[in-house]
Amino acid sequence: MVVKFLRVLCLYLVGVVLSMLLNACGSGGNSRDTASSETGATSSTPAPTSTNTPTPSSTPAANIGNGLIKLNQLGFYPNANKVAVVPANATNNFALFNENGEQVFQGQLGTVNTWPHSDESVRLADFSGFNTAGNYRLRIDGIPDSDTFKIDDNVHRLLNSAALKAFYYNRAGMAISAPYAGDWSRTAGHADTEVKIHASAASELRPTGTRITSPMGWYDAGDYNKYIVNSGISTYTLLAAYEHYPDYYRTQNNNIPESGNPLPDILDEVLWNLRWMLTMQDPNDGGVYHKLTTLRFSGQVLPQDADAQRYVVQKSTAAALNFAAVMAVASRIFSEFETHLPGLSEQCRTAALNAWQWAKNNPEVAYRQPSDVFTGEYASAGYRDEFAWAAAELYITLNDDSYYQQFTQYRAEPSVPSWGYTVALGYMSLLHHAQRLSGVADIASIRTSFLSFADDLRNGVNSSAFGIVMGREASEFVWGSNAVALNQSMMLIQAFRDSGERSYADAALTNMDYILGRNGVGISFVTGFGTRSPLAIHHRPSAADSVAAPIPGFVAGGPQPGQQDGCSYPSALPAKSYLDDWCSYSTNEIAINWNAPLVYVSGALEVIF
Repeated sequence: MVVKFLRVLCLYLVGVVLSMLLNACGSGGNSRDTASSETGATSSTPAPTSTNTPTPSSTPAANIGNGLIKLNQLGFYPNANKVAVVPANATNNFALFNENGEQVFQGQLGTVNTWPHSDESVRLADFSGFNTAGNYRLRIDGIPDSDTFKIDDNVHRLLNSAALKAFYYNRAGMAISAPYAGDWSRTAGHADTEVKIHASAASELRPTGTRITSPMGWYDAGDYNKYIVNSGISTYTLLAAYEHYPDYYRTQNNNIPESGNPLPDILDEVLWNLRWMLTMQDPNDGGVYHKLTTLRFSGQVLPQDADAQRYVVQKSTAAALNFAAVMAVASRIFSEFETHLPGLSEQCRTAALNAWQWAKNNPEVAYRQPSDVFTGEYASAGYRDEFAWAAAELYITLNDDSYYQQFTQYRAEPSVPSWGYTVALGYMSLLHHAQRLSGVADIASIRTSFLSFADDLRNGVNSSAFGIVMGREASEFVWGSNAVALNQSMMLIQAFRDSGERSYADAALTNMDYILGRNGVGISFVTGFGTRSPLAIHHRPSAADSVAAPIPGFVAGGPQPGQQDGCSYPSALPAKSYLDDWCSYSTNEIAINWNAPLVYVSGALEVIF
C-alpha cells in the first residue's frame, strides 16, 4: 500500500504539472476533438473482488511483446479460426499441448512477413483444424511457450458481461455498492441536481447561472464529465447490440441493482444514460446542450471528492443530431416495454423530433470551446454524417418516407464509425430493418455500398503479417485505436448478418484476437482479462481507490504514435506506442465509446460462433 501510495502521489504530481502545461491533462483533451479519436444460456456475474483479476506479468515496458507468441489470451471457439503470431526466427514446426502436457496437434509455421507498424518479422501458426475444448499452450523450440488459452464454446462470454458491467461502474450520481461491485464499491458522486447554465448556453428563458437538474448518466471516460456527442454513439451501440441479438441479452444477468426486473440488464444500463440525455434537451426550443462539465478536469480523486461546480455548455448541431438519432432508436426499442415504462417510448419519440427540428433550423452550429472551459471538446468538422444517421433512424422508427429522402440528401459512403463520423450507423440500422422498410428505400444500393466497404476491411486480413484487419494503414493507429479495431469488427458483423458470408465474421474475429493479445505489444488491452492486461489505466475511480487492480472490463485506448501526453514511451512505432501508466492518457485512458463496441462485438461473436 505504501508503494502504491508513493507511486500514485508521484503520478499525480506529474499529472498536475502536465495539466498546467497542457490545460487538458488527465482526460485526453485532444481525444475529444479528433474524429479518428450465451447463446441463450443465463450468465450470472457475482460481485467481483480484486483477487478475481489475473495478475499480469512484470515484463519491462521497453521489452513488452518482444519474442512472444502472440495470441488471444482468452482463447478460441472450437469451430472458428485459431491463429497465433510467432517470431520469424522460430523453427518451422509448432505443437499444441494440453494441460496434462500431452501433444495434441502439430503444424508448420507460415512464411515470414513483416508488419511495419511494429517493425516485426513474424510467421503465423494456424491451428484452426484442432477443435477439442480444453486448456492449451503452443510450443516452439527456442522461444517461450505461449500463454495458456482455452478452446471453448463461450470463450468471450465473461468478457462480454464485464465490458457491459464497466458502464455500471462508470455511473454518475449513484453509489456503486458492495453487493454488485465487490472491492470496487464507492459512494455516490455528482448528483447533478444543481447544474448551472453556462454563459455559452444561455437563452432568454434560461439565462446564465440558471440552475437545472441533470442527474444520472455515465462518466464519459477517465474523467467525470458527460458529453452528448460521445454518449450518442455509445448508447446507440448498446441499443443496437440488444436490437440485433435480443435473445442473448434477455438471458444475461449482470448482477446490477436492476437485475431481475422486466428489462434485460443491457437496457437497464442504457436507461441510466438515456434518462440523463433527456435532461440535456432545452424544453423551450428542442436544442441539446453539448456537454455537462466542470470548467477544468478534476484531480486524481474519487467521484465523491470531485465537487467543483458543473455546467451545461452550449447547444450544438452535432449534439442535437446525435440525440435525435439515439432517441429514435430508443423509442422503437422501449415500445416493447410500455407496461414497465409507460410513456417512455413516446417521450423519446417527441424528443427526437424536437431535436431534429432544432438541427434543421440550426444546421451549422459548431461547438466552440468557451475561453473558461478546458475539458473535452468533441467538436465536429461537419454535420452531413449526423444528419444522414438521424434521418435514417427517424425513417425506421416513424415509417415516414420524408426522412428517407433526407437520408439520401445527406448520405455519404460508409466508413468505420466514430463519434466524429457516424454515417455508417445509418447503413447499419437500415440493413437490419430492410425487410420492414417502405418501398422508397433503395436497399439494393445501400447493400452494395456497405458490402463494398466491408470487402475492403475483410481484404485487410490477407495483406497483414499479423493476419488481422486492424492496421491496414498506419493512420488507423489514432487516439482510441482499439475502438477503430472494434468498430471495424462491428461493421464486418453487419456484413455477415446481411449476406450470410462466414468470411466477414471470420475477419471480425481477427480484431478481437488483436484486442486480446495478437498485437504489437503482446498484451490483452482489457483490464482483468488475459495473462497480461493493463494495471494503470487513466481512469480516476481505478487510480484513486485503494484497490491495486483496476476495475475489470475496460478496454484501454490503445497504441498510437502521437504521444500527446508527453510521457516517456518505449517506442514511437504506431503499433507499439503504448504505455500502461496513469500518465498516458493518450493510450491508456478508457472511454464509453471504446467499451460499447467491445460489448457489441464480444456478444455478437458469442452468438455467431
